[in-house]
Amino acid sequence: MDAEQRTELLKRYMDGHRVVLDALEGITTAELDRRPAPDEWTAREIVHHLADSEMTSAIRLRKLLAEDNPVIEGYDEAEFARRFTFDRPLEASLDALAATRATSAEIVERIGEADWRRTGRHSESGPYGVETWLEIYANHAHDHADQIRRARGAVETS
Repeated sequence: MDAEQRTELLKRYMDGHRVVLDALEGITTAELDRRPAPDEWTAREIVHHLADSEMTSAIRLRKLLAEDNPVIEGYDEAEFARRFTFDRPLEASLDALAATRATSAEIVERIGEADWRRTGRHSESGPYGVETWLEIYANHAHDHADQIRRARGAVETS
C-alpha cells in the first residue's frame, strides 16, 4: 500500500462517524429497535457494536505500534451486542465512536514508514498489521451505516 492509498483510507476512516450519524438521521424508536431478520442486528445494536469495536480497535492499533509482534485478541461481537445493548441510549456510544476515531487518527497521521510495516498476529485470523488495521476500520463504520439504513427499512419480523 502506498502513501496515497493510506491517505484515502484515513480520510474514509475519519468520515466514519459522520456517515453513521447520517444513517441515523430522523430515526424513530421503532426503527432503532427493528430487527430486520432473526439473526440480524437492530440499528441500536449496531451503534453499540461500533463503540465496542472502535474502543477495541484503538488498543489494537496501539499494541501494533508499541509492542513487537503483539497478539491481537478477537472477541465475541455477537455476545457483546446481546449483553450490552438492550435499551441503552445511543449518545455515549456515538461519542465513544467519534472520540476514539479522532485520537486514533491523530496517531496514524503521525507515524512513519517503518510503523506502517509493523505486524502482529490476530488470534482468529492470523497475520495482522497496521495497514490491515486501517483497511478494516476505514470501511467498518461505512459498512455498518449501510446496515443501519437497511435495518430501518426492513419489515418487522418479531
